[in-house]
Amino acid sequence: MEPEKICPTEFATFKCLVLDIAQQRTLDELLKLIVNRIASRPEVALSRIWLKRPGDICGSCRMREQCADQSTCLHLVASAGSSVVNPDEQWNGLNGNFRRFPLGSMKVGHIGGTGEPVIIPEVKDEESWIARKDWAQQEGIHGFYGQPIKYQDNILGVLAVFTRAPITEDAPTWLRMVADHVGVAIANTNAFEEIEHLQEQLKLENTFLREEVLEAQAFGDIVGQSPALQTMIRQIELVAPTDASVLILGESGTGKELVAREIHKRGLRKDKPLIKVNCASIPRELYESEFFGHVKGAFTGALRDRPGRFEAADGGTLFLDEVGEIPLDLQSKLLRVLQENQYERVGDERTRQVDVRVVAATNRDLKKEVEAGRFRQDLYYRLNVFPLEVAPLRERKEDIPLLATNFLELTGKKMNCSDPPRLTQAHVIDLQKYDWPGNIRELQNVIERAVITSRCSTLQFGLPKVSEPARPSLLKGKKSLNPGQTEILTEDEMRDLERENIRRALEKVSWKVYGDDGAAAVLRIKPTTLVSRMQKMGLEKPS
Repeated sequence: MEPEKICPTEFATFKCLVLDIAQQRTLDELLKLIVNRIASRPEVALSRIWLKRPGDICGSCRMREQCADQSTCLHLVASAGSSVVNPDEQWNGLNGNFRRFPLGSMKVGHIGGTGEPVIIPEVKDEESWIARKDWAQQEGIHGFYGQPIKYQDNILGVLAVFTRAPITEDAPTWLRMVADHVGVAIANTNAFEEIEHLQEQLKLENTFLREEVLEAQAFGDIVGQSPALQTMIRQIELVAPTDASVLILGESGTGKELVAREIHKRGLRKDKPLIKVNCASIPRELYESEFFGHVKGAFTGALRDRPGRFEAADGGTLFLDEVGEIPLDLQSKLLRVLQENQYERVGDERTRQVDVRVVAATNRDLKKEVEAGRFRQDLYYRLNVFPLEVAPLRERKEDIPLLATNFLELTGKKMNCSDPPRLTQAHVIDLQKYDWPGNIRELQNVIERAVITSRCSTLQFGLPKVSEPARPSLLKGKKSLNPGQTEILTEDEMRDLERENIRRALEKVSWKVYGDDGAAAVLRIKPTTLVSRMQKMGLEKPS
């Protein structure tokens, strides 16, 4: 508490106070200074400040019926004084019957609603203004004077004083002067706190975004031209300009985070931060702190106040990756902030407001998780406003050449290859034959590994061999090579033609490869070449 300054006269008290008001940088310190300094005068029983703020306890407020619209009221924000009936009783609490005043109600509400001061030199002569006559009589209250706190014609609140001595003629003038300085000081402290908040927000963004930058640069923009990808892009363009929650579904490694970035980048919040939370990597006991932050001393190891990811994303987008990993008993707290835009830091009673768009992603089937009781149904519906599915790579193999080329260029730059390797048609064929269970992430890893092992020379992917289903024969009906034929076959048709020819040769010799009577001799190629082609084409002897 700010130490009392003893000034010998009323003039000196207010003069000291006015000089010290300008030194305050936070609103709480400013308000405490004012009420404590005024209450230090021997004739003052109680000094209080109420400020206009949105209604927050309308459901339980004892003056609810006197409040016209229940949207704005006067909140008690500072109080100082002491009782003469019970000398140990201090009146510095902010609860009680008069912690809220509807505008226009009683003397304090009248001042806050009209901007007119109220001066009662002797309360016994105007008891209609006194809400608790028994308290005034017991405590020897003689006078009351209250002044509106204004800034640029806006009423910010009320400064009120109860005295145990008759009010002097100069007292209201000095209180008016103090109230005017308080209005300016409140505007200044609000500005200072906003600057500090913005600086803290910037630090938060830098802290949380630093880990995101490398990932974004390494992954690049969305690459591909497949129908599945074009459909997804149209969905992104549809939902991005809204504030709707998006649930991105897809297997691991399909690029769900990149989709979330595109939604943010094309939305109305693109100039605000995009903050990521990997729900699968947070220890269970730290979920609340990671999401909502904590105050110093809230738990062992909480050495300082720490904002959470929701606060860092205020005004922007929060990306909840692997949202299906959040423990069931903590999902209700996430649901609350999504529905009410309110939360508390761990260990703090102050309720904070937040404005965040949520984009979530998961590789789980959340419907089945809901049915199994592992995921809250109401949270699922809250997240699943606009579901967006990312196709696995095996369903968009047309994009493999573009993706592989893009990753090859990025990896070549990262490895400082002066002459980076190039992707050949044979490489593309090998890549498209593979099913890619790890999707785009696996493709990127394969490309990087190939560049490293090849030392920026000829690429060797080393992918597992997979069997291809037998293609329909082109020799039985439609196309074959005849002398004088003018029609040109495509590369795929030529490959099918070669495969069918090798199969016929193998069937003719009962699938014997080696020897003078083997298929290699019939085809006039080396047996090792024939074996290699059989593996590449997926030709196997029928069981």
